[in-house]
Amino acid sequence: MSFTPLHRALGLPPSPLTDDVLNSAVEAGVVETDDLDWKSELPPAKSLSQTDVPKDIAAMANSGGGMIVYGVEEKGKAATGRSDTGEFSEGHERAYRSVAVTAISPPVFGLEVYRLGVECQAVAVIIPASVDGPHLIYKNDFFGAPVRNDADTAWMKERQIEAMYRARFDERRRATEAVDSLYVEAAEGCDAADRAWLVAVAHPRIPGALTRLTRDEARAVFDDARAITLSFSKNVGVHPLENVEHLNPRPGLRRWVAPNTATGDRSVWKSAWASVHHDGSVSLTAAVGGHRKSADGYFEGWEIEGRGIECAVADFMALIQATARALHHDEYDVRIGIEWGGERPLTVLTVDGSGYTYDGVSTPLRTFTSVRSTVTASATGSDFHRQLHELAEDCVNQGGVTYLHAINPLPADD
Repeated sequence: MSFTPLHRALGLPPSPLTDDVLNSAVEAGVVETDDLDWKSELPPAKSLSQTDVPKDIAAMANSGGGMIVYGVEEKGKAATGRSDTGEFSEGHERAYRSVAVTAISPPVFGLEVYRLGVECQAVAVIIPASVDGPHLIYKNDFFGAPVRNDADTAWMKERQIEAMYRARFDERRRATEAVDSLYVEAAEGCDAADRAWLVAVAHPRIPGALTRLTRDEARAVFDDARAITLSFSKNVGVHPLENVEHLNPRPGLRRWVAPNTATGDRSVWKSAWASVHHDGSVSLTAAVGGHRKSADGYFEGWEIEGRGIECAVADFMALIQATARALHHDEYDVRIGIEWGGERPLTVLTVDGSGYTYDGVSTPLRTFTSVRSTVTASATGSDFHRQLHELAEDCVNQGGVTYLHAINPLPADD
């Protein structure tokens, strides 16, 4: 479901962006605004960086996001008719997306491209809002920061650029505080003096309005996450999402909570909790120390299986992606840490060639340094896999472990 400037201009509720929506906008003579730009034809596929495309994308990103539609004639800023753009090939789209990354600094990611129409084709490009402004474009030795001024594109003055940089730094500080607050809250209640706990939280970089998912919608998010995680990881360790009440999430303070189902002396070692917040935030807490050995007995509270960390990270990233799909978010700031309050140093255990657990390469950890990153939840396939792989590596590498065993290897071309 989308809510674009066309939907707003036509008074439509969120719905798929279709050729009928575009036709209705043209028939209504929708006027260009600061977040809507009509173009009669596509830019050439070659030398895109030398066209107005970088300026148009950067201007939209600097103005809170917007939409460029190719294949619409306009007069006096109002749409007057359709014009056929012809086929928009995959190569043309790759070149277009590449310009948004290579010809703009900082890059603009997350473009949404829609091909509309059959007999009379059009292309709609949605540029997301950005917290990394000002986005600059360079021409030879000169640079500038374009911005939308109603239906026109203007250039920021020095004070505007200064104010936008200040806003960027303020936003980063606010985002860090939001993530840290989530982390402290999620870590509360962990019996870290007895066993180590993995705590992972994520907060959308561009928060939206609070969206109160229904219980069924929240259940669908947890189910989606359980499917996503197994597409990137093996079922060879303890997956926290297998030990929470995903079918019957409970309401919490502006969130849905999947409470722990691992109760009793025989299963308490795999305790876990997961939450999906109304603002798109995500949290996952899982016991990773003191797991049960393959034979009888349990590891000590400070002994952590590397596979257990991997499974928890995979589940966490899957929950981010499932939540982002449901609430239409993109980039997330994440923090992953391990809480341990005992006297012994943490030991991350790996497995040998025969699959047996051992600590021969472990580096004792007095403190686990939280792993922080920004992930793109809308990334698909190998791009999302790479983000997941790197986060898991950052976690297990701290304990002296080199290789991952639960998360699938990256494709050969990565």
